[in-house]
Amino acid sequence: MTHKIPCLTADHLAADSAIRHGFFTRLGAVSSGIYSSLNCGLGSGDAPENVRRNRELVAGSLGIDLIAGAHQVHGHAVHVIRTLADAGLRPQADGLVTAARGIGLSVLSADCAPILFADPQAKIIGAAHAGWKGALSGVAEAVIDTMQQMGAKRSAIIAAIGPCISQPAYEVGEDFEQNYLAQDPASAACFVKSQLPGKRQFALAEYVALRLARAGIGAVQNLGVCTYQDEARFFSFRRATHRGEPDYGRDISVIALAP
Repeated sequence: MTHKIPCLTADHLAADSAIRHGFFTRLGAVSSGIYSSLNCGLGSGDAPENVRRNRELVAGSLGIDLIAGAHQVHGHAVHVIRTLADAGLRPQADGLVTAARGIGLSVLSADCAPILFADPQAKIIGAAHAGWKGALSGVAEAVIDTMQQMGAKRSAIIAAIGPCISQPAYEVGEDFEQNYLAQDPASAACFVKSQLPGKRQFALAEYVALRLARAGIGAVQNLGVCTYQDEARFFSFRRATHRGEPDYGRDISVIALAP
């Protein structure tokens, strides 16, 4: 019997039985301590055998054999996975796209926004890791463009934004805001003044949603869950930093076409 690991799902992705996905929580696996318990970060200080087992549990929960990933660098490069051999690579990229069945595309995050994409008709899927740098440089659009190049239709692509840091928890400096405004004036709607002088609060998920809407895809769902505030269910880099903890676990989000 398959062991089901707790995860959140997006309604419009879940509506198609050929698409399997999950924004997984930190619950239901084997790691301990600050990594308790579903830490899927290969680059964390957790025991490698625990991370491997956790990723196996995620794959089993989705009914697939393999989860592909990337060495995320907060950019906008996209890697296309065409074969099982491709899936074994960990290229420097923040976007993944495939039309291959049974291969899970994964995003690791701990406050950054995971985005899962699908064109249910063309059976092409994508995933993106959108921190503030990647979102601003266009990682979401790069995934959409790559999906189109493989045969997806922009108007048929649906996307979901998973758990990430929320605006009340995401305090930034005025220079951060000015950098954003200089490159994308429409981002002004995603900043509010903080109670602290010279500080702003940034709405990452809402900015990603703005970019996706502007890209003209078919539908966007923002789950609206905060990784920083929901410690029981999610890892958070910023929360760990505020506490002076030596490391932090990584949440995983996965999308796959059914085998």
